[in-house]
Amino acid sequence: MNPSIAIIVVNYGSHQLLARNFADAPWLESDAQLFVVDNFTSGAELTALSDLAHNQGWRVVESPTNVGFGAGADLGVAAAIERGHEHLLLINPDVAMTSGVLSALRDQLSSDPMMMVSPRIVTPSGTLWFDGGLVDLDSGRVRTAAGADMRAPFAWLSGACLALSSTLWRKAGGFDAEYFLYWEDVDFSQRVVRAGGTLLVRNDLQVVHDVGGTQGVGKSAVYLRFNTRNRLLFAAKWLPRETVRKWIRHTPIESYRVLVRGGRRSLIRWPMVSAAMTGSAQGLRAARSRGSRRRPAVTGVRDE
Repeated sequence: MNPSIAIIVVNYGSHQLLARNFADAPWLESDAQLFVVDNFTSGAELTALSDLAHNQGWRVVESPTNVGFGAGADLGVAAAIERGHEHLLLINPDVAMTSGVLSALRDQLSSDPMMMVSPRIVTPSGTLWFDGGLVDLDSGRVRTAAGADMRAPFAWLSGACLALSSTLWRKAGGFDAEYFLYWEDVDFSQRVVRAGGTLLVRNDLQVVHDVGGTQGVGKSAVYLRFNTRNRLLFAAKWLPRETVRKWIRHTPIESYRVLVRGGRRSLIRWPMVSAAMTGSAQGLRAARSRGSRRRPAVTGVRDE
């Protein structure tokens, strides 16, 4: 196995962010290889990315269509593993890192290949953005909390920046492409734990996330649709029937909460309202159609 670390970035029209955060970056050490997965947006974007990658010595993995974040990450990791990389770092185009953080993450993986680890993530202003995540099993709401217990049922790490070994990746099976966008990191965290892995937030390590850098200001219709949909898709895949029914009952208020994350003006913008309604309806269909299927027992969760 190659002891160097493979860095996987999924690109969707973000070559300018890649140029800003990754081109000539001092933290991209000589034994770190960057794999950029291009979820196709346009020929011009692919050309710009290919030119940048050629100048920087990056590897481009092309997808002929936009397959979503999870499936895109799967393509990048597959390319890295094919080249023998043992350590993997998944990172967003709008995240800035330092060489010290990269080195510490790699050392962490070397010491415990069955651990998936994330640094503390802050915004450019220094505001805490991620320090561990938990799923509220009563309402079906994801939340982040400083010092969240990563041993709790349905703890999760953000896909914005996480590191793990190729061994753990194989055991967990990679991301579930059905989510397309959002909640796939929550799902993957559960499968890591089910595969015998553990989750860790390194509070002594910090990266900067330019939140929304890949989608612009505010919340997009795509954000609203997939967040409302995937909340219930996750429930259908992981939770007992009674808990799924509880999440269904909470759907109107939770979808409303997602809708107003970008501001209350979303309430008077029909494309935004329509996206939230469409996502909710798709999630409800998934939850109800799979409601009779047997799912694996979940520690700390039971049918009432």
